[in-house]
Amino acid sequence: MAEAGTGRTQPDPDLDKGASLSGKTLRFLIKVAIVIAIAYVMAAGYMYINQRGFVFVPTGDLSTPREKGLEGIAVEQATMADGTKVTVWRVAPTKAGAPTVLYLHGNSGNLSGRWKRFQQIVESGYGLYAPTYRGYAGAEGSPSETALIADALEHFDRAAETGQPIVLHGESLGTGVATAVAAQRPEADLLVLEAPYTALVDIASEQYPWLPVAFLMKDQMPTRERIGAIEAPVLILHGTEDRVIPVAHGRRLFEFAENPKELVIVEGGGHGDLWTRGLWDKVRSVWEGLDRGT
Repeated sequence: MAEAGTGRTQPDPDLDKGASLSGKTLRFLIKVAIVIAIAYVMAAGYMYINQRGFVFVPTGDLSTPREKGLEGIAVEQATMADGTKVTVWRVAPTKAGAPTVLYLHGNSGNLSGRWKRFQQIVESGYGLYAPTYRGYAGAEGSPSETALIADALEHFDRAAETGQPIVLHGESLGTGVATAVAAQRPEADLLVLEAPYTALVDIASEQYPWLPVAFLMKDQMPTRERIGAIEAPVLILHGTEDRVIPVAHGRRLFEFAENPKELVIVEGGGHGDLWTRGLWDKVRSVWEGLDRGT
C-alpha cells in the first residue's frame, strides 16, 4: 500500500512469508530427492555387484554316490576347455535302447542333493551323466551364463561319444542351460524342462520392477529366444503353485517352442516337488512313445 503523500509502496509481510515458505519447501524437496537418488544408486550398485550371488547359490558339501547308497555310479573329474575341473556322476544305460540323461541341476545346493532322482533314473535302466556347475561343490571356477553353457556343450559331446541317445534334462536354472545346448546340438533326442523360465532377466524384472535389470543383468539367459531353434521334441513341466518361477513362464515358453512339443501343468505342484508328482514317469512315457526312426 502507498504511504500518504510519499507515493512509496509498503512491503506486504504476507507475501514475504509465503515466498520464504515456498523456498524452504523447495529446498526440502530437493534434499529429499537427492537422498532418494543416492539410496537408489546405492541399492542398484549393490544389486549389480552381488547379482551372481542371487542367481547362483551353491551350498553344502558334495557327497559321493556310495555315501548316498548309489552303487555303480562312477565319479569322474572332467577338465573343461579352459582347464577348469568339475565333478561328474556317470553310469551307462543297462536297458537296451535306453538313453543317457544329461542332467543339469538347479541353482541351489549341489549335485549330490539330487541323488534320489538319480537313483530312479538308474533303476529305470537309463544312463546318467550329471555334472556339477563350476563354482559349486566339487568344481573349480566361478559360474556364469557363458561358462555354464560352454561347459554343458562339452559335457554333451562327452556323453554323446558313446553313441547312445541323449535326453537333456534341465531343472529350474538348468532349463536355460539345457535349452542353449539343445539349440546348438540338434542331435539331442529329447529336451525336458522342469519349471523353466522365459529368461532369467524376465524373472529379475518381475522381482525387482524398480531396477533397470535389462541394462544391469550380466546373465540374462534368454531361453525364449533359443527354444525356437530346437529340433528335438520338447517336454515342459510346470506346477500351478510354483512361487519361484510362476507357471506363466512355462506356458509362454511352450508357445515359443516348435513342434513336437508337450506341456504338462501339474495342479498344485510347487517349484521343487514335480519329481515326486510323477515327473519321471512322464519323461519315461514320452521317451518310449517317441518315433525315433527305428
